[in-house]
Amino acid sequence: MNIEEQFNKIAREYDANRRKFIPCFEDFYITSTDFIAANIKAPMSVLDLGAGTGLLTSFWYKHFPGSNFVLTDIAEEMLDVARKRFSGCENVSFEISDYTSDLPPKSFDAIISALSIHHLTDEEKQKLFARIYGKLPTGGIFVNYDQFCDEAPATDAWYNSYWENKLCTSGLTENDIALWKERRKLDKECSAEQEIKMLRTTGFKQVSCIYSSQKFSVITAVK
Repeated sequence: MNIEEQFNKIAREYDANRRKFIPCFEDFYITSTDFIAANIKAPMSVLDLGAGTGLLTSFWYKHFPGSNFVLTDIAEEMLDVARKRFSGCENVSFEISDYTSDLPPKSFDAIISALSIHHLTDEEKQKLFARIYGKLPTGGIFVNYDQFCDEAPATDAWYNSYWENKLCTSGLTENDIALWKERRKLDKECSAEQEIKMLRTTGFKQVSCIYSSQKFSVITAVK
């Protein structure tokens, strides 16, 4: 199955299992967002790439309820869950689209993404970062909460083994884990260091890894 089919298949269970799949969930999603929100002014507009069920946007929305949010994803059933999550929120809109082809026509003060960009090749990542850069004003921020490999293959193998062992004792079903292994076949991870280099090459001036725990890091890039 392709990415769209894979994620449509798990849309309804996605949020319920997210904490089990991400051992560092609280720090990765919540503490990192708290830290970013404490250091930037409220963005007028936020674009969430590969937004899925709107989980990441939900944490940003708590800090910036007056911002306009646009959630994009190629999986319609995932966005259906997001629509229910933000029912009644007139400042949240949705777009079924493939961000590897194009981004919405307007500019944004902040562009965010979680656990999506690692599905792209390095060449596709670099092209996407250039498009993101072009959509931000000076001082605008891009934040990628994502999954990375370690630059040392042996260490990365340790991380992968530890992660899988954690999932097997997390309460996930055998089917959940089997589907996760299928999704893992679609991963094209780079290291956090490689991505930081790509973003700097794109032109971003302030690029930092503000959080890292084994497979998971949060990278910020300010134009």
